[in-house]
Amino acid sequence: MGLMFRKRKKFGPFILHFTENGYSSWSIKLGRWSWNSRAKAHRVDLPGPLSWKQDKSRA
Repeated sequence: MGLMFRKRKKFGPFILHFTENGYSSWSIKLGRWSWNSRAKAHRVDLPGPLSWKQDKSRA
């Protein structure tokens, strides 16, 4: 298993994700709710280590 390069740049609620190949995806996070452009999924952070995810491709 090799090392992977990953980087995030935050601009307020907008987050840009980069990998070793360049730009990967963007996401928006408002409070406990977030949405990612690559996964096209909604996610809600729950108390503790839990989170809830709704995959748009399966909805």
